[in-house]
Amino acid sequence: MPTLHLLRHAKSSRGDPGLPDFDRPLSDRGLRDAAAIAACLPKAGLMPDRVLCSSARRTVDTLAAIRAGLPERLEVETTGDLYEVGATALLDRLRRIPGDVGELLVVGHNPGMEDLATRLAGTGSDLAAIRALARKYPSGALATLEFDGEWRTLSPGDARLTRFITPKDLV
Repeated sequence: MPTLHLLRHAKSSRGDPGLPDFDRPLSDRGLRDAAAIAACLPKAGLMPDRVLCSSARRTVDTLAAIRAGLPERLEVETTGDLYEVGATALLDRLRRIPGDVGELLVVGHNPGMEDLATRLAGTGSDLAAIRALARKYPSGALATLEFDGEWRTLSPGDARLTRFITPKDLV
């Protein structure tokens, strides 16, 4: 059963108003939150085969900060095609994931991550996770969705939201 983890980047800094959005680093809080996320990943059983990560600095920094909590041997693709895209483009990208990938982690941005998680979550989803997702998808939040079938046929409503963790849940 394929598993998809959608991690919104940790809190970014807005300290330098002249810095382009793409180049914003993590804030001190973002670094702390990412460390907490990294510590929870092994406990949560997160064992992706592959990672897709936006090439924006805050997503790359988030991935670097959680790397210790991920499997040692892991294929990572950092790509610009995850920056400033919506749920439809993200879903199109997921449909191109090879069939041998059983567990995928995507490190990206809102509103695309939230919209994608909301669209994919169908019947059988954990009700507490659905309610938490409906309230807010904050920086550093992780949604886990499972589905039957193949990446190439993934469609809205096909997945079950099994977990939704926010940095505040880890404090």
